[in-house]
Formats: sequence, C-alpha cells, structure tokens
Amino acid sequence: MNKAIIIGNLTANPETRYVDTASGQQVVCDFTVAVNRVVRDRKITDYFRVSCWNKAADNAAKYLQKGSKVAVIGPVTARAWVSRDGKAMASLEIPAEQIEYLSSRPGNGQAAPQQGYAPQQTDMDGFVNVPDGYQEELPFH
Repeated sequence: MNKAIIIGNLTANPETRYVDTASGQQVVCDFTVAVNRVVRDRKITDYFRVSCWNKAADNAAKYLQKGSKVAVIGPVTARAWVSRDGKAMASLEIPAEQIEYLSSRPGNGQAAPQQGYAPQQTDMDGFVNVPDGYQEELPFH
C-alpha cells in the first residue's frame, strides 16, 4: 500500500490552473509542503509537491497561503526529469486524497485574508493556544 500522511507548511501561495479533460474543464491546485524531520540530532526538511482537483482545489486556493500548516494524505510518487540546463532533477509528489487545514482562521469566522495573516502563537509542543472565552465552544475539554 502506498499512502503517506505529511504535516507541514506551504512554501508559497498555491497555484491554480485549469485542465481540459475528457469530462470537461477541471481546476487543479498545486502547492509545496515543507516537512521537517530529525535524523541524528539534525533537522532535515523534505519538500512535497501536492496537487488536488475540483472542489478540493477550489478550497485550497481559497483558504491556503504561504506558511499555512496542512496535513495531506495520499500516495507518494517520485518524478525525475532533466532541467533545461542539463541537471538531473527529482521531486516527491502527492496527489491529495484528503487535506486537513491546520492553521487557525481569524476569530470572526471569516477565511484568512491572502495577505497579512499570521497563524496564532503555539506552545513549545506545537499546539495552538486557545484564546480566552473559546473553551466553551470546543467539542472537548
């Protein structure tokens, strides 16, 4: 079985394009997720190119931006090519089966604006601090 779960941050704003298919024109959204891991006390960052289609693509384009934290589930593929200057290149790609948006939105319930949005502060363990007054609205506590 080839299924990966990655959690990381977008390296740039998502890119949306339209593709003509046999079933008509479909929207595709591509973005890159940086995922950190530790090997022998050294922090290493892996980069995964993620693509999603149709409604998932619309949502990704609407709610994600550079720095957004996401969890992505899907199969991993490796792609190799030769660049225009003759260098051998490779990338890890995930066609997303599921995307979880982990960055919080502003308190008014509106989607995060594309410019100037900063995620809430986190504790040392990586969890988002819950603002005062929101504890009662959580489904668990």
